Amino acid sequence: MTRVLSVPVGVPARQARGGLLPRVQRWVRGGGLWSIAFGAPLVLVFAYFSWGPIVRGLVLSFQKTNFLTSKWVGLTNFEYVLTDPVLPRAILNTVLFTAIGLLVGAPLPLALAVVMSELRRWKGLYSALAYLPVVIPPVVAILLWKVLYMPGPSGLLNSLLGTVGLGPFAWLDSEQLVIPSMVLAATWAGAGTSVIIYLAALGGVRPDLYEAAELDGAGVWSRVWHVTLPQIRGVILVLILLQLIGTMQVFNEPKLLTGGGPNNASISILMLIYQYGFVNSNYGAAAALSVMLAVVLAIVSIVYQFATRRLNDND
Repeated sequence: MTRVLSVPVGVPARQARGGLLPRVQRWVRGGGLWSIAFGAPLVLVFAYFSWGPIVRGLVLSFQKTNFLTSKWVGLTNFEYVLTDPVLPRAILNTVLFTAIGLLVGAPLPLALAVVMSELRRWKGLYSALAYLPVVIPPVVAILLWKVLYMPGPSGLLNSLLGTVGLGPFAWLDSEQLVIPSMVLAATWAGAGTSVIIYLAALGGVRPDLYEAAELDGAGVWSRVWHVTLPQIRGVILVLILLQLIGTMQVFNEPKLLTGGGPNNASISILMLIYQYGFVNSNYGAAAALSVMLAVVLAIVSIVYQFATRRLNDND
C-alpha cells in the first residue's frame, strides 16, 4: 500500500521539510558564525585597500584639496581637464602608442612562441632568453634604451646602423620617431611574458589535431592558421585585451625617455595625470582625469568582451 504525505496548501515543500529556523540552526552548528568571524576582517582589509582608494579618488575628483582642507567644487575639475590645451595631444599620443603597440606587440610574441614550440632542442634556453627582459627592473630597462637611443653618431644604436650606412637618427628628439621608439622599448621589455603564456597554451594543443592536418596535406602555415590559432584563440583574445589596457596606461617610457617631449610629442594621459598631481599639486584635476580614464578603459573592455563573445558565438 502506498502512503501519501500531504503538505498543507500554501506551504512550500522546503518549508514543510524543516523551515528556515532549523536551517539557520544547522548553519550555526556547522561553524557558520566562526566563518564570518574569521572572514570578515579579511574582507574589510581587502575592501579598505582595494575599494577605498577608488572611492577616495572618485570623491577627490569633485573637490579642491591640499589634503589638509577640502572644498567641494562640483564639476570644476572636469571642466579644467577638458579645457586643457595639452589634453588632445596626450589623448592622440596615447592612442597612437596603443595602436602601434598592438600592431607590433600583439603578433610578435605569438610568432616567437609558435617558432619556439617547433624547436626540438634548446627550447628551455630560448624561453629563458625571451623572458629575460621581463626580469630586468622596468626603470633599468628603459634607461638602457635611453643609452641606445643617444643622438648623433656616438649613440650605440646609431653606431650600429652607421656600419651599414644608415643614420644617424634623432630617435627621441624627433616628433615622428619618438613614439615608435618608445613602442620598441616597451615591446622588448614586456613581450617575454606573452611568449611564455603562448608557449604554455601551445603545449595544450592536442597532437592528434596536427597529425590529422598533416594527413590532409596541410603545410606549416596551414596548420598554424587552421589548427594552432583556433585552439589558443581564447588566450590570444585575453592577452590582447590586457595589452590594450596596459598600453593605454603608458607612463614609464615617456616619463623616463623624453619627459613628454619634444614639444609634448610623447606626453601620455597618465603622464598628464602625474603633472596635475605631483607637479602642479592640482590633485582634484588629477583625480578627475583618472576617473575619466578609468571609465574609458571600462567601456573599451566591455565593448571588446562583447565583440569577442559575439565572434565566438558566430563561430
